[in-house]
Amino acid sequence: MQIIRFADLCAQGQARGKRVFIRADLNVPFDDHGHISEDTRIRASVPAIQMALDAGAAVMVTSHLGRPTEGAFKPEDSLAPVAKRLAELLGRQVPLVAHWVGGVSVAPGQVVMLENCRVNLGEKKNSESLAKQMAALCDIYVNDAFGTAHRAEGTTHGIAQFAAIACAGPLLSAEIDAITQALAAPKRPLAAIVAGSKVSTKLTILQALSRNVDQLIVGGGIANTFMLAAGLNIGKSLAEPDLIGEAKAVIEAMKARGAEVPIPTDVVCAKTFSSDAVATVKKATEVADDDLILDIGPDTAARLATQLKAAGTIVWNGPMGVFEFDAFENGTKVVAHAIADSSAFSIAGGGDTLAAIAKYGIESKIGYISTGGGAFLEVLEGKTLPAFEILMKRAA
Repeated sequence: MQIIRFADLCAQGQARGKRVFIRADLNVPFDDHGHISEDTRIRASVPAIQMALDAGAAVMVTSHLGRPTEGAFKPEDSLAPVAKRLAELLGRQVPLVAHWVGGVSVAPGQVVMLENCRVNLGEKKNSESLAKQMAALCDIYVNDAFGTAHRAEGTTHGIAQFAAIACAGPLLSAEIDAITQALAAPKRPLAAIVAGSKVSTKLTILQALSRNVDQLIVGGGIANTFMLAAGLNIGKSLAEPDLIGEAKAVIEAMKARGAEVPIPTDVVCAKTFSSDAVATVKKATEVADDDLILDIGPDTAARLATQLKAAGTIVWNGPMGVFEFDAFENGTKVVAHAIADSSAFSIAGGGDTLAAIAKYGIESKIGYISTGGGAFLEVLEGKTLPAFEILMKRAA
């Protein structure tokens, strides 16, 4: 993917004395007392900001936070707590600037935070007039917010059309490189794990991957629907019977390419959905009508682990079962450690996936952990994200 990289501009001295506008993803969660409860996204934004400061640029940083109403700012919409945390991480003051669209005063070597960009009228609809105003604020526009790359908004797309230079920050560049390595030019065999509660939310992803991957591993409620498609009884487990036809089509598409969707041969069942429910391992052919399937069984997990360890590239989105309950975590745990122990390049994304990675302490053994959420899923669908599209256009 041909893009201009901010790191290259800085290395060439092109950022010195220039006004740099960085669109970061600082949409962090807060606790009931209004304190930041998890600051991963703020910490992830630091390299781009520090890179700009070290290059002698005048730095402006903005992000969305929550779902504010355009043109109606409320105190809870403010990036003030984020600016405070960023100041602590950078070891310098980060003044917060409100009503910034008409102009910003910032000197080379300084950084300011521009208040919640989604409060600006026209941001979400990618207003051309707003985009031109924002582009006039800077000499270099830097998109470093992969989490919003699937949205064509003022600060993610419009400004990139009109800024003198539009480029990708280090975080976005790393995402692009990882996605390219995993999907555009993968080392084979290419294995994809797609799991979650519903086939319907990931049907287009399954269909897109079935045209490219060598193994398509399904888990969670999605696996239950595929078990139904394979003619197995799943009791009262979560599934989508009306999508059996689509599941069969994915299985056949894989089979036509000499690939497969491994169907569980054993499962872990319970009679109720609770953390203290009694877990029973059963063959997939012996599930009772009142059973709930809450995990893949140990034989299935071991078989998948063997396949994953032999993979060249692994794409991972979703846990294999209800890993939050200890009695039903084995499938996810075995698969997670198999990915970690594999020599394959691995890319993982999605909230539950990140939680599983953290639970099993394998962060350092995953090739790339995407923070993108919805953007990551759209990439798996084979879509070209608006933010990528405009950056490629500006690099041409």
